[in-house]
Amino acid sequence: MALILDALIEILRKPTVGDVVTELALFATPLWIAVLVGLFVGWAWRPRWAAGIVGRGEAILGGRRVPPSETSRVDSLKAQPPRSISCSVSDESSGKVDKMLAVSSPGEESEKLAVTGEDLMHLSKLVEETDGGPVWQKMMERTLPTMSYQAWRRDPETGPPQYRSRTVFEDATPEIVRDFFWDDEFRMKNGWDDMLLHHETLKECPTTGTMVVQWIRKFPFFCSDREYIIGRRIWESGRTYYSVTKGVPCPSVPRRKKPRRVDLYYSSWCIRAVESRRGDGELTACEVLLFHHEDMGIPWEIAKLGVRQGMWGCVKRIEPGLRAYQIARRSQEPLSRCAFMAQINTKFNSDDLRTSEVSTCSTSEVVEAEKQKNWTENIPKFLVIGGAVALACSLDHGLLTKAVIFGVARRFAKPGRRL
Repeated sequence: MALILDALIEILRKPTVGDVVTELALFATPLWIAVLVGLFVGWAWRPRWAAGIVGRGEAILGGRRVPPSETSRVDSLKAQPPRSISCSVSDESSGKVDKMLAVSSPGEESEKLAVTGEDLMHLSKLVEETDGGPVWQKMMERTLPTMSYQAWRRDPETGPPQYRSRTVFEDATPEIVRDFFWDDEFRMKNGWDDMLLHHETLKECPTTGTMVVQWIRKFPFFCSDREYIIGRRIWESGRTYYSVTKGVPCPSVPRRKKPRRVDLYYSSWCIRAVESRRGDGELTACEVLLFHHEDMGIPWEIAKLGVRQGMWGCVKRIEPGLRAYQIARRSQEPLSRCAFMAQINTKFNSDDLRTSEVSTCSTSEVVEAEKQKNWTENIPKFLVIGGAVALACSLDHGLLTKAVIFGVARRFAKPGRRL
């Protein structure tokens, strides 16, 4: 720290403002270059060795390991003629047999529902905070005139970071919000979710409302787009809706090199009416509890940094999108297929579900103040120091710049130390 202060004092002693600005630019540029080099190297570095260690040649699809023979990559999707057939599928949660309407080849075998009662029980435990996971750390809290937002994060021992958020929309019903989040056509038409590039329904069950959908989502320019094969289903208890969305296997859609498929994906909501913050005692507001995690193939520490910086920018676009959706529904515009399927729900008694759950640990306590972890802990020392040597040798701006580079690198290389 003393080295950096000495450097800044020396810069400020320059005779002219132009010299000060120039030296400050030269002072900051190597640091930003080092950060960008670390990001790009870390981004490309992890998947290559992780692929050979984690899974040992197997992929994780919908929570199960699949041998390489089922996950072979091809250059492009083979066009399949859309043809609706009925196949018998069993729902383990209810023991009933439903008819699955599948947009697929006629030779496809019968299969189970993509989302079952076990997924409902897991979501219910997340909502009640009885899942036994780590403590939630608060990230942010924001308020708009007709929307409030809170977000938390936790880091399990294995797997990617998990996020929990609570959003309250004023003057909105649970039914409209439920349809809004499922309506992929409106997502693209309105543009409130500008990351969604393509959506296609692969399967749907007209009895339970279960859908299997393909998404292609846009990622930053230095990262390829991502493909998602998701199963989703909604349960209803009174006017409370539990919507489970998760990644599921789909052998009928072969993998491609680009966009890269995301296998581990979970994004589920509990949607219910709550009292308005106007304090009039009326249940005219809608609360959405969201639980989300996914493995995008990016080092988790870098992903956490990106989520923290971009989360509010994405969330605040939801509110105007919802208001536009309300206007469209009031104008009697025809329902999209996805919105129609969102209204097919499996009814259950939430009290019975809570009774049947066996809690293995006490309720987690949400921590209000987050202690930010040092995201540089996992960067190898040789990467930081090597980058510093390369920068110092390539930038000929005197002893001061080189001393600052090596000082910063030494700080980063020491475990548990921060700038």
